[in-house]
Amino acid sequence: MIVLYVVLGVIALGLLFGVGTYNTLVRLRQHVRESWSAIDTELKRRYDLIPNVVETVKGYASHESETLEAVIQARSRAVSSTGSPGQQAADEIPLVRALGRLFAVAEAYPDLKANQSFLELQRELQNTEDRIQAARRFYNANVRELNTRVHVFPSNLIAGTFGFGEEEFFEIEEIAREAPKVDFTAGAQSAS
Repeated sequence: MIVLYVVLGVIALGLLFGVGTYNTLVRLRQHVRESWSAIDTELKRRYDLIPNVVETVKGYASHESETLEAVIQARSRAVSSTGSPGQQAADEIPLVRALGRLFAVAEAYPDLKANQSFLELQRELQNTEDRIQAARRFYNANVRELNTRVHVFPSNLIAGTFGFGEEEFFEIEEIAREAPKVDFTAGAQSAS
């Protein structure tokens, strides 16, 4: 009789472990999906801001058509990308680079750099970039946690049985931020 209770106890513990692990995997997969939607929302916000930035720059630097066209084309590719996070990231990289070139071009136009609309759009785009990076870190942390559960023993047995697989990380570059230039020589010369 004791052996029967021990066997039933082991079976019950195994079932509880299986159910708990399955529920954890489902919860982690939902966290990954939810965190991906945060990235998607911020990417759409960026896509909506870019035409306004391009139009503002076009007003001041219309002869920079190659750079403007590169931004427009990269935005179109990124907007139409509907693949996996890895594919989406691959389509985002040219956009990030094109935006970097666009802001480098803007540096050559003092009137543009002083334009309130451009400054506000640049600020909004930078805030959006910051939110994309925060959402990306959150998403990648959730992916890492799920992927770890999918691979470690004994949860990998449940993951394999119920078809849980690895999720892709989302890795893109940030728009390069130029460090402020500090020059103490002018102040030192005037003080002497």
